[in-house]
Amino acid sequence: MATARLKEKYHNEVVPALKEKFQYKNVMQVPKITKISINKGIGSAVSDKKLVDIGVEELTTITGQKAVATIAKKSVSNFKLREGMPIGARVTLRGAKMYEFLDRLLTVALPRVRDFRGVNDKGFDGRGNYTLGVKEQIIFPEISIDKVKAISGMDITFVTTAKTDEESYELLKAFGMPFANNKK
Repeated sequence: MATARLKEKYHNEVVPALKEKFQYKNVMQVPKITKISINKGIGSAVSDKKLVDIGVEELTTITGQKAVATIAKKSVSNFKLREGMPIGARVTLRGAKMYEFLDRLLTVALPRVRDFRGVNDKGFDGRGNYTLGVKEQIIFPEISIDKVKAISGMDITFVTTAKTDEESYELLKAFGMPFANNKK
């Protein structure tokens, strides 16, 4: 299997650039993306169980890896939610599939967002991880618009080894993440 384009870019371009910018003494200190977690909450699944299966199927199609249903941990009477009910879908990508998904997200999916002005740079958690919200699953070309019954969004979390938000910001920017121009 051919190595992912972004993995080669990481080793050939990103590592030297970040090593120089942050004055790392060792290549192993340079932050890297360890995993990408994709979460899809399906609130209306309380009344219709088939929606969770559709959500799992969509995430599996988008990522190329089998997604799993998420289960409610607590009962919430206001939402008619019982403990143990399926209420969403999630998938965690690592290695080659992670780089492949990141490549498709940056080059194909994000440019298809309507009125796209860059992703928000306020999604950092203080520990070097970044979360991005996508409002529509139809920005991914793998999803056929004709078969979609309801538009739903998802959260995409990039877990990195960066110690600070600034290091994580520079890492994702070096990969080509189109941040909105309101930081630094």
